Amino acid sequence: QVQLVESGGGLVQAGGSLRLSCAASGRTFSSYVMGWFRQAPGKEREFVAAINWSGGITSYADSVKGRFTISRDNAKNTVYLQMNSLKPEDTAVYYCARFGYGSWSRVQNSSEYAYWGQGTQVTVSS
Repeated sequence: QVQLVESGGGLVQAGGSLRLSCAASGRTFSSYVMGWFRQAPGKEREFVAAINWSGGITSYADSVKGRFTISRDNAKNTVYLQMNSLKPEDTAVYYCARFGYGSWSRVQNSSEYAYWGQGTQVTVSS
């Protein structure tokens, strides 16, 4: 059974930074694409970022490009999301997820992810 546990959320002022972590169980972490999604109150879950198995290829939502950075440490079974220049509209519950076996072209599609963490709240005050 795969378990994903997010941490690092909290309350921050606009312009500030946070780093989210997602620790994964299992010995095959390094084999999978990992992604971050977020869901704000009353809104659908949306793609934030994804990273391939080696960390050499990444994808970002336009709304976070240049501000957020996804990375991974396969030795620690952990994926990170560094969030800089945070804005009030970044307020949401952030989820990490493990991609299934689909094409990289579908990494922004939440239905392609097989396992999800419980989420961590990020609140950005203005």
